[in-house]
Amino acid sequence: MSSPRLQQLISAIGQVLLGKEQAVRLALACLLARGHLLIEDLPGMGKTTLAEALARAFGLEFKRVSFTSDLLPADLTGINVFDAGSARFHFQPGPLFSQVLLADEINRASPRTQSALLEAMAAGRVSVDGVSHPLPEPFLVIATQNGLDQVGTAPLPESQLDRFLMRLSLGYPDRRAELDLLSGKALPPASLEPLLDGAGLLELQRRAAAQHCSSALLDYVLDLAAFSRRADQAGTGLSPRACQGLVAAARAWSLLEGRDHVTPADVQAVLPAVAEHRLAGSAATLLAGVDGLR
Repeated sequence: MSSPRLQQLISAIGQVLLGKEQAVRLALACLLARGHLLIEDLPGMGKTTLAEALARAFGLEFKRVSFTSDLLPADLTGINVFDAGSARFHFQPGPLFSQVLLADEINRASPRTQSALLEAMAAGRVSVDGVSHPLPEPFLVIATQNGLDQVGTAPLPESQLDRFLMRLSLGYPDRRAELDLLSGKALPPASLEPLLDGAGLLELQRRAAAQHCSSALLDYVLDLAAFSRRADQAGTGLSPRACQGLVAAARAWSLLEGRDHVTPADVQAVLPAVAEHRLAGSAATLLAGVDGLR
């Protein structure tokens, strides 16, 4: 069983996003594993609600940017502004300088803007006029995207997709949860009181990274990776970075489950969210073969 504080976080967010405990737990595992999260679904499914609820529950600074086709890299990173009084340029930070950035409808932005976000996600810094500026700690990007059949969308580059530790799809709520939603029982994200702060999150991330992984467990992850590379004729099986992410996510999941070590069940719990957006058509083959690799 997870610790009382983690269970309290799950319950609090569950009062905002009704009937989606599994998605909430996966999003928390992504956060504890220091990963970035991509939420893909139809409009109106609660993607933005989940992002804001996560930020508020941890007491993190939260900013939201709508990724439109005319969004420029400087709109994210910030610009150097000339100060006539001092006769010097001063850096004016953009919305990337927050602890949680909600990149709304990310697949509507231009490739140039995508590249600016990619550097921030990969390196934890941005470069403006040749000068690097570190981003705050902790730093998390929660991106939402609509399906590619929606007007004005384009697929994300593979390099961008690979920077997201997990991809989730919330889906429709069950009938009971939707009835509660229509009855007004869902709390607004703004009503959430912070249960932790940035320092508390960093401590949980440290604890997650310290969860024990046996050599047999690591061999199991390597078997999954090898299976994905054989199954994918296009040669886009799980990369070494994806394997590292899978282990990190499994460690975080085991912490949520209240254990001090990682089991194959933890790997299986996070595998679809970690692997599917990296494997294209071979994801179904990989997941179907999981039982045979135990």
